Formats: sequence, C-alpha cells, structure tokens
Amino acid sequence: MARVDLNSDLGESFGRYTLGLDEQVIPLVTSVNVACGMHAGDPVVMRRTVKLAAEAGIAVGAHPGYPDLQGFGRRNMALSPDEGYAYVLYQVGALAAFCRAEGVKLAHVKPHGQLYNRAAVDGPFAQAIAQAVADFNPDITLVALAGGELARAGKAAGLHVAQEFFADRNYTDEGTLVSRTQDNATITDEDFAVARVVRVIQEGSIESITGKTIDIAADTICVHGDNAHALEFARDIRRALTEAGIEMRPASER
Repeated sequence: MARVDLNSDLGESFGRYTLGLDEQVIPLVTSVNVACGMHAGDPVVMRRTVKLAAEAGIAVGAHPGYPDLQGFGRRNMALSPDEGYAYVLYQVGALAAFCRAEGVKLAHVKPHGQLYNRAAVDGPFAQAIAQAVADFNPDITLVALAGGELARAGKAAGLHVAQEFFADRNYTDEGTLVSRTQDNATITDEDFAVARVVRVIQEGSIESITGKTIDIAADTICVHGDNAHALEFARDIRRALTEAGIEMRPASER
C-alpha cells in the first residue's frame, strides 16, 4: 500500500498577532512543523503548539527559519554556511526543550521559507544545514524539497530524509518552487491541488508551470498553515488520499 505523510507549517502566531488555523488543521494532518521564533512564533506559541500536537498524537518537528520576523523568513539573507548552521541548531534546540517538557519526541526538522529554498539549490549551505541537524540528533528526520541539494546533503550526512511535495505551490521545469514574487506561485484551485497530490503519489510526476512533466518523489505533502485555503486543502486532500487507498503516516516513522 502506498503511504505518505501530510504535514503543515504551524505555530506561526506571535504575541497578540494570530496567524493560521492551528487547532483546526492539527486533527487533519499527521505531522506539524512548528515555527521556532525567528521567522514567526514565540516561546508561548511554541509551547502551546507542541502541546496541541502532543494531545492529537501527531509527529512534531522544528521549523527553523531566517532571523526575519518582519519578512516572515521569506526574504533573501546573505547568511554564511556557518551562520546557517548556528541558526538552525539554535532553533532546533529551543523547540526540543518544549518537546521534552511535553513528553514527546522531536521527530523531524524542516527549514522554512528562504532558508529552505536556498538550501534546495546551494550545496555548501545545504551541507551546513544538514550537519546542524545531524549534530543535534543523527536519528532525526530531515524534510527537504524533493530532488534538491538539501535532500542530497541530508543523505550524505547519514540522516533519514523525507522528500517533500507542496500541495499548494506551483513548480518550475527544474522541479523547484515558483518564486512567491510571481502571481502564480500559489495554487488556489482546490480540486486541481487535490488531484495533483494523488497523482504525485501514484505516478511520481506532475506538470510544471509550463506544462512540462517532471518527476517528483513524495514522502510528505505540505499544506501551508498560512494559506487562506489551508483548512479546505487539508480536509479534501485527506479525504482524497483515503479514497485512493493511500495510507497516511508520519514520514519520521520508518
């Protein structure tokens, strides 16, 4: 039986500002990636999100990003590989403390935003990020863009790598995400997104933004928590996967 993980980026509220539908999305997914206070989130939100996920019995992962609250971690920053290593290790350690307090395992690490995108194409930077995860815990799962440099670096570092596909993002001919600076970066057609998710699991391919067929391996499917259609996407994708006979289980379980 085919199997896949369904994950969402959550815990992105900050102080008095609320972002996302965490309590409603959590019951629909099998893994959550919790913001660690650099691009979004704060210690109180981190604790609350870990607790919600623990109560739901789903896998908890760290979602480290660039130190860029104002830009939500989606702006370019000229961090060196050493700086990238340090920022990732720092954030993973912070979330791990909340996991320990709640009695749950930190199951995986998934970089956020431009940290994620850069690591997908920049070999030395990807190696630094993968090494930070391996140095924290070599048994942890690294979530990375399918076919990208971070996926390769994670495997080279001896990590279990879960290759990720984005349900609500368009892809280039090269298999990377269409930049958010472009109007067509995000998919809003729910039926199209759901059908594409089932296709990528069953066939291992999708169509790029130009209509070219590209091969993609998908161990885990992401639905962005800050997407206006996140709740509908998560519900419909879960229903479609069940109807297609595809098992849903955390990618960190192996």
